[in-house]
Amino acid sequence: MKFVTTNDLKIDKTLFDFINNEVLPGTDINQDNFWNKFSKVVHEISPVNKKLIEKRENIQKQIDEWHLANPKDKFDKNKYTQFLKSISYLIDENGDFKITTSNVDDEIAKIAGPQLVVPVDNARYALNAANARWGSLYDSLYGTDVIPGDRGSAFNKERGDKVIAYTRNFLDEIFSLDKGSWKSIENIQIENQKLIFKINGETNGLKNENQFIGFNGDKSAPTSILLKNNNLHFDIIIDASSPIGKNDKANISDIIVESAISTIIDNEDSVAAVDGEDKVNCYRNWLGLMKGDLTASMEKNGKKFVRKLNPNRTYFSKDGKKISLHGRALLLNRNVGHLMTNPAIILKDGSEIPEGIMDAFVSTMCALHDFKNKNNSRTGSIYIVKPKMHGPEEVAFTDKLFGKVEETLSLKKYTMKVGIMDEERRTTVNLKECIRKVKDRIVFINTGFLDRTGDEMHTSFEAGPMIFKGDMKKSTWLNSYENWNVDIGLDCGFSGKAQIGKGMWAMPDQMANMMDQKIGHPKSGANCAWVPSPTAATLHSMHYHKVNVFKEQDKIKSRNKTNLQNILEIPKADRPNWSLEDINRELENNAQGILGYVVRWIDHGVGCSKVPDINNIGLMEDRATLRISSQHIANWLHHGICTKDQVMKVMKKMATIVDDQNGKDPAYSRSGRSNYKKMSDDFDNSIAFSAACDLVFKGRIQPSGYTEPLLHQKRLERKRS
Repeated sequence: MKFVTTNDLKIDKTLFDFINNEVLPGTDINQDNFWNKFSKVVHEISPVNKKLIEKRENIQKQIDEWHLANPKDKFDKNKYTQFLKSISYLIDENGDFKITTSNVDDEIAKIAGPQLVVPVDNARYALNAANARWGSLYDSLYGTDVIPGDRGSAFNKERGDKVIAYTRNFLDEIFSLDKGSWKSIENIQIENQKLIFKINGETNGLKNENQFIGFNGDKSAPTSILLKNNNLHFDIIIDASSPIGKNDKANISDIIVESAISTIIDNEDSVAAVDGEDKVNCYRNWLGLMKGDLTASMEKNGKKFVRKLNPNRTYFSKDGKKISLHGRALLLNRNVGHLMTNPAIILKDGSEIPEGIMDAFVSTMCALHDFKNKNNSRTGSIYIVKPKMHGPEEVAFTDKLFGKVEETLSLKKYTMKVGIMDEERRTTVNLKECIRKVKDRIVFINTGFLDRTGDEMHTSFEAGPMIFKGDMKKSTWLNSYENWNVDIGLDCGFSGKAQIGKGMWAMPDQMANMMDQKIGHPKSGANCAWVPSPTAATLHSMHYHKVNVFKEQDKIKSRNKTNLQNILEIPKADRPNWSLEDINRELENNAQGILGYVVRWIDHGVGCSKVPDINNIGLMEDRATLRISSQHIANWLHHGICTKDQVMKVMKKMATIVDDQNGKDPAYSRSGRSNYKKMSDDFDNSIAFSAACDLVFKGRIQPSGYTEPLLHQKRLERKRS
């Protein structure tokens, strides 16, 4: 690693050159002036960042001591609550208020729909996610288990007919005809600014004529029909020459659905970026998205092509005027949290720069390029999602940091908008006061139940052994937490102004189950919810046609607010009289997830991927799931539910299974990772296996139970080797 020294900073030359030669040109920011101001800000606020991290550890120490000093079998919730107040873990709420964020894009404020999360370090994934604003409903249904049965290698007409029947039923429900069914339509035309359908020689129309928005082609023979419901669009493609359309009564060949309304481009949990080289790869892809020139070479079915950002979609309105609809999802950038530092920049005292400070500056500078063409934000805003903050003081620090960035880059105050990930318990219980600290720039709160579960376990580590991981989803605190987030968001005036989000569907191959279960998110009052793929976004968008989220929010406003005491209910087992068989099964499940994820992270720098679980079901794993599994085993070890020898035996057994699973995974050869190094060939010298074991056996002492410090250490070791 080569460094450049300037303004009391040592900067990785790769990063230095990237900022000077790629980011700053076109922004009207003077290079020398930037580095001078940047250094002053970094040296001013980095010590504040450090003190906040130290405060976390001090608070955790006090909580541990309280649990050790108070009998576990006589837990007094009121006494516990008073203690949390006495150490300023829990603070009193001040008066009511409403957020005042301005210049917010409709995708945030007024359109409810799916939200994709994608790792920024993979250009192809990032492009696919940005382009996932629109998706084929036919393809999404045909290619997933929503339609039961074998898909086969060649087109299956019977399956295709089931797809068409499914979509026609949906159209009948959402875009009802005056009389009759979409199944019977023989012809579609436009007359007098209305849709005219021919069924058995008779004319028909939409029950709600306002749902017809526009078209392409001739009015007498349109090539597409644009419909709208709950602020979401349906583009019905008509093509009698296509293989599907020619066999369709109405010549409908596909339905293109507005899908991923917004996408989080992730620098955090789904990437493995440990040094200047890695960070530049991430930043460069984000810059390409903001400039609009990001490309990725691809090969599909033996044909090579270049993927680019999609253009906007154009139509004619009912009265013949041109309509332009956004062709891409609105992009938000998830920076890293306050904890981690990065060797890409060294400060004058020899310490590494807090990575979140570096992210805030560089991701914002990249986003300045969007100000010229406004292909992302039409309101001139920059959207930054900030994860893993602990309480109002840390949120206030983020507000201060963003203000310093705006000042340095000569931006209007509150240009940078913030999304709060509600995924740490100290943030949850003080959520209203967290929001108050950023009431002029907040656009997003989201329940991240995976990280939140990890923090729940670590915070209450000394309270006793935790319940089984699967039982966490049914626990009092978790259900209360999900409702509390919505209650607080609505109380603070989020409806019609900001997003209230829900967490990820982690099983990308189980779309039928997703369609059954994930409708619960819009019904809960959430105007966005995370999905793992463009296909999932297309399917999940159907839920937002069925549920008017803003009407649901109006209903929820009148319900009784969730009880804070329920959120403080600790998910510990009072009588852990589990069988050895049940304990080993839970250990194996946790260990398999840990090893399957960690070996990809350490050996190949993959921060998020579909990892087969113990039953060979592919699950989207990132650091949040790793945090849960490692903290769970560490907790059981600490409380004597299992022994170190027992856990090590399980780790070695599951490493062998993971090696076998990865050896059969075609993703390895496709991605150039065919040089898979088995952990089980040499446990003692496998860096990946060592990392997985450390996450468990040293899990008790990890800051807030986070996995990043150990992962970064081991990944750097692996890169050097």
